[in-house]
Amino acid sequence: MAAQIGTSAAAARAHEEMYSYWAGLRRGARLPGRSDVDPAALKRLLPTVSLIDVQREPLDFRVRLAGTGLYSVFGREITGRGLTDVYNAAAADYWHKELAAVVEERRAGVGVHSLSWRGASHLSILWLRLPLASNGRDVDMILGYDTVVGVQNEPGFSGIRAA
Repeated sequence: MAAQIGTSAAAARAHEEMYSYWAGLRRGARLPGRSDVDPAALKRLLPTVSLIDVQREPLDFRVRLAGTGLYSVFGREITGRGLTDVYNAAAADYWHKELAAVVEERRAGVGVHSLSWRGASHLSILWLRLPLASNGRDVDMILGYDTVVGVQNEPGFSGIRAA
């Protein structure tokens, strides 16, 4: 990777905690649904948790819920907004591709996304996206968790990277 991530141990543990919680809700090959997620079990993580609705035909995404901690990341409320309402064109394309992979592959996605589009190129979001399916199979919502981390830029860093 062309950027060295200054990820703290606490950020890594929080991502592991969220992933473990979601994995514990699975029943074999069946994905958990939104009704399986208990916000009280994630109380410490809630400020940067999001829920993203999956829209079909054509495949698109809308932020159903964004934790209060995400307001400072985005500089505004993003609840109820589509990808193109939240991001510039390049970032919206990045997120559409990453979220589509979570839906199609029915498995977690993880990566790093620069906040350079917000004028903070020294910061990135370490993100985790977890598929939810009300019928156990077809992904209809994505559970997100983000942590802001520092980035040491190196030559060739494009500003948008997946892990």
